[in-house]
Amino acid sequence: MRCLAVMNQKGGVGKTTTTVNLAAGLARSGKRVGVLDMDPQAHASLHLGVDPQRPLTTMYDVLNSEAPLSEAWQDAGERLRVAPAHIDLAAVEVELAGVVGREVILRDKLAACAGEFDYVLIDCPPSLGVLTINALTAVDHVYLPLQPHFLALHGLSKLMQTIALVAERLNSRLQMAGVVMCMYDSGTKLAAEVTADVDQYFRALRSKGGVWEGVRLFETRIRRNIRLAEAPSFGQSIFGYAPESPGAEDYGALTGELLAYYAGRELMGGGATAPRPPAEQPAVDRRAA
Repeated sequence: MRCLAVMNQKGGVGKTTTTVNLAAGLARSGKRVGVLDMDPQAHASLHLGVDPQRPLTTMYDVLNSEAPLSEAWQDAGERLRVAPAHIDLAAVEVELAGVVGREVILRDKLAACAGEFDYVLIDCPPSLGVLTINALTAVDHVYLPLQPHFLALHGLSKLMQTIALVAERLNSRLQMAGVVMCMYDSGTKLAAEVTADVDQYFRALRSKGGVWEGVRLFETRIRRNIRLAEAPSFGQSIFGYAPESPGAEDYGALTGELLAYYAGRELMGGGATAPRPPAEQPAVDRRAA
């Protein structure tokens, strides 16, 4: 089971759109896929046609009680399931403040699902609090959607520091793996220039090795497309809503790139891993003060 986090502390950059449509693309390719909605806005849940007000168990319950993750899964299509968010997730930062081991709650609960999925994608909130730390502690790889405007790289240093810190202290498997250019205006000088700057920035990071050694800019550009903006209103991925649209073409290509990357890793011996507590760090009592 490969666990991937899609994150950016900025809103409106294509984070949820990428999470949902990449998950749907993987499911269409025959993979068993789970989406964890860790954003209190619950946009990924709504995008996949799940009303976050109706499920009995949401990610809030999974993180803030003894409820197993298995109780939260909702069917969202063939080979595709989602564990929905709820607005109450916004209170988790405060409610877990005194809980020992709060950073690894998701990791421990996700480990129980290791045989159920080929891929798990986490839609992270646009913040760097305990919800995002839980996601980073549970996954193998981080994917970063960016919009090609002149502020694309502004403020990324804090996000990069957080990823590096989690890799050092909580999750030695963690790597920054890929960058996706979203809302791309083909043929514009600005988009090309910003993309070149982004490529240069992450090439420099990759040269440092460690958590950055595998980071790359995807060749696929997710073009700006009205169908991508409309699809969430119908509770569908772009493949269900507008399968002939440029958005479906782009996310299909992105899915192909991702699958090719992981096929290459398997040939080189970098097989899938499941989140689990390290041997020297056993599971903890969640309610200890």
